[in-house]
Amino acid sequence: MAKRQGAVHVATIRCRSKGRVYLTHLLRRTYREGGKVKHETLGNISHLPGPVIEAIRLLLKGETLVRPEEAFSIERGLPHGHVAAVLGTLRRLGVEELLSPKRSRERDLAVALIVARVIGPRSKLATARGLAEATAASSLGTVLDIVDADEDELYEAMDWLLPRQERIETELAKRHLKDGSLVLYDVTSIYFEGVKCPLAAYGHSRDGKGDRRQIVVGLLCSAQGCPVAVEVFEGNTADPKTLAIQIVKVRDRFGLRRIVLVGDRGMITEARLKEDIRPLIDSQTGVQWDWITALRAPALKKLAEAGAVQLSLFDDRDLAEITSDLYPGERLVVCRNPDLAVERTRTRNALLQATEKALDKIAAATRRRRKPLRGSAIGVRVGKDIGRFKMAKHFDLTITEDSFAYRRKEAAIAEEAALDGIYVLRTSVKKDVLDAPGVVRAYKSLSAAERAFRSLKTVDLKIRPIHHHLAGRVKAHVFLCMLAYYVEWHMREALAPMLFDDEDPAAGEARRASVVQAAQRSETAERKAHTKKTEDGHPVHSFQTLMADLATLSRNRIRLKANAQAAFIQYTESTSIQQRAFDLLGVPFRL
Repeated sequence: MAKRQGAVHVATIRCRSKGRVYLTHLLRRTYREGGKVKHETLGNISHLPGPVIEAIRLLLKGETLVRPEEAFSIERGLPHGHVAAVLGTLRRLGVEELLSPKRSRERDLAVALIVARVIGPRSKLATARGLAEATAASSLGTVLDIVDADEDELYEAMDWLLPRQERIETELAKRHLKDGSLVLYDVTSIYFEGVKCPLAAYGHSRDGKGDRRQIVVGLLCSAQGCPVAVEVFEGNTADPKTLAIQIVKVRDRFGLRRIVLVGDRGMITEARLKEDIRPLIDSQTGVQWDWITALRAPALKKLAEAGAVQLSLFDDRDLAEITSDLYPGERLVVCRNPDLAVERTRTRNALLQATEKALDKIAAATRRRRKPLRGSAIGVRVGKDIGRFKMAKHFDLTITEDSFAYRRKEAAIAEEAALDGIYVLRTSVKKDVLDAPGVVRAYKSLSAAERAFRSLKTVDLKIRPIHHHLAGRVKAHVFLCMLAYYVEWHMREALAPMLFDDEDPAAGEARRASVVQAAQRSETAERKAHTKKTEDGHPVHSFQTLMADLATLSRNRIRLKANAQAAFIQYTESTSIQQRAFDLLGVPFRL
């Protein structure tokens, strides 16, 4: 009986033996004989790799094998991981709902401005181009569906956001402040490019840009340094003058009746206590406002002259609580840090020597034979050079028409040196609320607000220089940067095990013998700094390098060459470090 030839195919047979399943791949030919279908085994190909077996199966079915690069094309690959980390954290914190309960074009644009400030701070024009399809710098525009946004829309989003600032700050205060808590307040200055903004004015520049106009920015933070509210003032506003509006804000808008306000020695002055804080306490029942600050150098000198501060206080300790008739009803906590004393002595000596070197040159210029320095030019040079090092108080100057001489005020220098390393904290907080070490610890927490300014201005968010001309745009820009730092602050808290940041500050606090001593890092943080490795063996990152690492996780748009309409999104596989970061943040990287 004749055989009718059939097709060759791959047959996979499952066999179970002793609880295990085995797969056998056989190359078979199927044929018909006498009306019956029969199979002929041509060979066993089970020893071949799985992809090869699958390729043989497809070829025998008549399909054509195509190399992946011939079947697919990657149309666009955009850095995505850092976007997912920041945007995911922002959403987990509920910032979108803080901006507006309902999604809108303006809200998405405002969110984009916040995220962009964290992942890559730049101008609004550059930010718009980084969102656009043709010039995208990341997946941010695609994820938020705002690839068609231009810089004008971003400016309009800023205008949309500014009227919502008060409501947003009130909600942040509800989250992070409560009655009886510490409230940190500090100010800084930020310089401008341009002269048209009505807020811009010449003032005391903390940026070393005294020749530029500036604004003054006041920041309210929780005791841990989490930003809550920000205020913009004209550039010539003195620090203490910014305090009153903060008091009204915390009292009326945030509704807090009991707080401890912590401000530096130039902020909570006697005038502010007299005009702003004490009237508030005296005029309203149920309001308990306490404060912690430090005495400025002239007040410390006056206290020492009155005999209240003596070195014998520190024979066997570095902290003492005293009282003085100069500050009736208040607590004074006197601290002496030997390391700070050594540093101040070294600094003063270096500045004195630098000043003398500059003054010697002026004196020599008055004695030179050719074009000697004469008349008013001598005073101009002296004023310029002695002001540069801020040591004028330590020198007696003698200027004539044709000569110049100087000498040190040794007695005044010795008197100042006797107080090196000593500082006095002044507070209205009762002992049953905060003991003396607690007062020192609370004042030192002000460094958290200073850290916020450092991040805003230099390290991460680069709020300066400001190029906006309209006052509202300047305020919106500063508020956006504060919200960006709010997101970054929470990211740093979560990512601390991967960063050089100290993930256990309480352990570091326990390591120092006295609260007056310099802050100590935990053993874990010191180990990370020394080995440059985390506890699980990964390289330690800074926040910036971790964002750069996450940015290598890309979002790719892939299209089938055989079907121009068929496209899909494919993400690169995350590394173990990247996955660890997303696990700590508690957000997905596929958005």
